[in-house]
Amino acid sequence: MTPEGLRVRRDLVIGEDELHTSTSRSGGPGGQNVNKVETRVTLRWSVARSGSLSDAQQERLLKTLAARLTKAGELILHVDTTRSQARNREEARVRLSRLLRAALAVRKTRRPTRPTKASKTRRLESKQRRSRTKRLRGRPDQQD
Repeated sequence: MTPEGLRVRRDLVIGEDELHTSTSRSGGPGGQNVNKVETRVTLRWSVARSGSLSDAQQERLLKTLAARLTKAGELILHVDTTRSQARNREEARVRLSRLLRAALAVRKTRRPTRPTKASKTRRLESKQRRSRTKRLRGRPDQQD
């Protein structure tokens, strides 16, 4: 976390004014604490309206994270792993940063390869061996 915002990569810093957090009561076990303290943190960030992203980054994120975004283009993260609101807030920021780094990473394109002649031969020999084994399981009068 930097004073100017959340540093995702060297070329991307999300401004504090773009990150919106809210708290709510966390579910599950926790005794009295769970009924009176709002430790669950919800972090909202609008990919569609972000001024921190370049056009290419925004396009890539909208495509890559499409399943996780709302119709308005917002990314919402809920964190309630710890009993501390401050730790959950920090964890939400770390998760957002990690998620964006992974989504912005350019994957190497796969170059299709062909099986070698030796691997084809091994595969066919293996199939013949298996076929012979299964054929020998039959009745003796049906064998070649």
